[in-house]
Amino acid sequence: MTYTIRELRGLEILDSRGRPTVRARCVLDSGARGVASVPSGASRGAAEAIELRDGDPARYRGLGCLAAVASVGGPIADAARGRPFAGQAELDRFLIALDGTPNKARLGANALLAVSLAFARACAAEQGLPLFAYAAGLAGADPALPRPMINLFSGGKHAGGQVPIQDLLIMPLAPRMSEIMQVAAEVFQCAAEIMRERYGMRLLTADEGGLAPPFPSLEALFEDALAAIRRAGLRPGADVALAIDVAASHFYQGGRYQLGERALDGAAMIDQIERWDADYGLVSVEDGLAEDDWAAWPRLLDRLGARAQIVGDDLLCTNPELIARATQARAANALLLKVNQIGTLTEALDANRLARAAGWRVIVSARSGETEDDWLADLATGWAGDQIKVGSVTQSERLAKYNRLLAIEDEYGLTVASL
Repeated sequence: MTYTIRELRGLEILDSRGRPTVRARCVLDSGARGVASVPSGASRGAAEAIELRDGDPARYRGLGCLAAVASVGGPIADAARGRPFAGQAELDRFLIALDGTPNKARLGANALLAVSLAFARACAAEQGLPLFAYAAGLAGADPALPRPMINLFSGGKHAGGQVPIQDLLIMPLAPRMSEIMQVAAEVFQCAAEIMRERYGMRLLTADEGGLAPPFPSLEALFEDALAAIRRAGLRPGADVALAIDVAASHFYQGGRYQLGERALDGAAMIDQIERWDADYGLVSVEDGLAEDDWAAWPRLLDRLGARAQIVGDDLLCTNPELIARATQARAANALLLKVNQIGTLTEALDANRLARAAGWRVIVSARSGETEDDWLADLATGWAGDQIKVGSVTQSERLAKYNRLLAIEDEYGLTVASL
């Protein structure tokens, strides 16, 4: 079966931070069409594919995406229109070759991904499939609902740095998506009550919707999370588990981790993470060390890997070369998969397969700058992601993905991945 593109158009839209991003529309000769919007991240690894931004300070402070939109409707459309593609992989290889750079810098990773996803939606429509079933066909996998990791408290780059680590997340352990979302919403509301009582403040939230009060210490962040779980009538560790996104690269300078008043080397940072695990029962630690502190990562995995996921985000950037290096070095046991870090759907699937082959878990992740497009929920389901990391439960661009997961459970009866 081949798919011939009749029309490709791009549009500059706004993401959840009010910054421009790219939307693409793909129409096939059959009349089937797909539309997709791409996100943008604030916490970016050095190896990420390049978003094409205009750089004009007089427009969106240089963050405009008209050049990327022009890539979609110009060179990509001109080269793709009327050409039959055997499937997703052939379209994505075509896009990569057309760009011709190792990091998508010429046409823009935002343009390429928007086209890749819009084409996927159009192909799914032509086959009469929901997007998750199309994605499952690409992966050769049986679809399954991922277990959400849900932002409760935020710091770091997502929240003005009032605490150095980026996110504390909850993972409800209920067996059904409907129960998981109920638990998450109730714990969040209890946390909001505690914030008003302890800090006397209205609800201030970070980019991904996590609460962002002025915690007096990192320990207060953890203790307030446990208090919220208990106030909701639930048991920490039994009903709701805790996870953290340290994003350590952002406070790593000169070989030291500047954790508040303390400057820690790699060994001391690992000791600190192990204490948090002992005190609070962490099930997942993301970017616990800096992306270029490769010597320390294997020690972190040795110390905590039997009890927790050691997740690479900035370390890996959804990049097959970095995943292979981390596998060989025994530096992680889980991949945070962000499709826009690599640039096309097929390349993200290659990263997913490589992580699975290493015996790793895979967490499919949104970005801090998101849209109301819900394709991520279908992708995480079709690729049977172990978890999905979207954000909190109070912002529409996050809820669009959670509500899509609820709809998939209701319509297709899929089960949620075990922890």
